Amino acid sequence: MKKAGFGAAACPIARSVAAIGDVWSLLIMRDAIFGVRRFGEFQKNLGLAKNILAVRLKKLVACGILELKPASDGSAYQEYVPTERGKDLLTVVVALGQWGDRWLVDPSEPCVKLKEAATGLPVAQLQLLSQEGRPLSIRELASPNTVAQAPVKLRAPAAGRGRSPRAGSGRTSAEPVRAGAPG
Repeated sequence: MKKAGFGAAACPIARSVAAIGDVWSLLIMRDAIFGVRRFGEFQKNLGLAKNILAVRLKKLVACGILELKPASDGSAYQEYVPTERGKDLLTVVVALGQWGDRWLVDPSEPCVKLKEAATGLPVAQLQLLSQEGRPLSIRELASPNTVAQAPVKLRAPAAGRGRSPRAGSGRTSAEPVRAGAPG
C-alpha cells in the first residue's frame, strides 16, 4: 500500500498511522498526555527542529488529536491540549513503552518505568482481553480481512457532538464513512 493511501484505507491501523504516523508525533503525544503544553516545552524536551515541530503540531490539531487553548496561566501564549481523541492514545503510548521495555531495553540500562501515582507501583502489563475479561493469545483472534476495499474518508473531529462508539471500534455505526458520504 502506498503511504499516500493510508488515510483512505479501510483498515483502522492504516488510518491511525496516517493520523499519527511518525516517531515525532508519537513522542509529542507522549509528552502532551503527561502534561507538556507549550511549543517551547515540546521543543526543549524533544530537541526537535522548530519547523518540524510546528508541522507535526499543526497536523495533530488538524486531526483533532490536540487542540489549541489559551494559556492556563493567563499569559498571551497558547497551549496544546489533548482532546478526547488524543487522551485515548494513552493506551497506545503505554503499550509501545511496555513493548520497548521488554524487547529493546537491556535490563542493566536505566529506563523510565510508568508507575501509578497513588501507590508508586509499576503499571501492569497491558494485554488483550475477551469481552468476558479473559486474556487472549494471538491464536484466538480472528484474522482481519486485509483485502483492499473501496477508499474511505478519514472522519473529521465531531465538534460539540457527543459520540457513543461501539465497544472497541471508535465508530458510531457499523459502516465505514465512504468518500463523499456525510461524516
